[in-house]
Amino acid sequence: MPSNTPDSSQNIASEIEVDDANQRHQLRMQRKKKIIDEKIASATIKRGLIVMNCGNGKGKSSSGLGMVMRALGHEKKVGVVQFIKGAMSTGEEKFLRRFPDEVEFHAMGEGYTWNTQDRERDVLKANLAWLQAQRFLRDPSISLVLLDEVNIALKYHYLDVDMVIADLQNRPMMQHVILTGRGALPSLIEIADTVTEMREVKHAFKCGVGAQECIEW
Repeated sequence: MPSNTPDSSQNIASEIEVDDANQRHQLRMQRKKKIIDEKIASATIKRGLIVMNCGNGKGKSSSGLGMVMRALGHEKKVGVVQFIKGAMSTGEEKFLRRFPDEVEFHAMGEGYTWNTQDRERDVLKANLAWLQAQRFLRDPSISLVLLDEVNIALKYHYLDVDMVIADLQNRPMMQHVILTGRGALPSLIEIADTVTEMREVKHAFKCGVGAQECIEW
């Protein structure tokens, strides 16, 4: 029989280390699965959620639109109201308007507040947009409502926050609502079920790269 060479001994040791690592990993994953399965089993509540996407980082509206796409995949009806936005056509608007039976899309702003420079008109447009939001929030056939950039309208006091909270809390029981935008008010964060704050780590604009289609609109 051939004697063990240094190379074969090293190979055997390496195989033992791999087996040990695999066994340790399997034990960790078994313990983790047990914990997660218990949490899943205890999560028995079924109701519509308020999801808040806030913070200064990019991706708040994009995340909301991703959930819109997910709802459409489940053959649910969706309502979208965009506050502030509306001065220019966007990729999401062009795309979602292809599905008029599944999505009602309303871009009801007139652009960034530093461009409009007309508070009275901004207030009027925000309140007209909220009237449309109220129609969605009273319609049980709408499974998901996206209120894009509504946080900005609330931050600048274009909308009455108590009215907004009351309408959100009185919506159909199984209806989901997504709120997006910077400057989320504490009272809205308090009533939300899931809150994600987007944090900016890097942004191409600060390196001199201009906004462009597919990424910003």
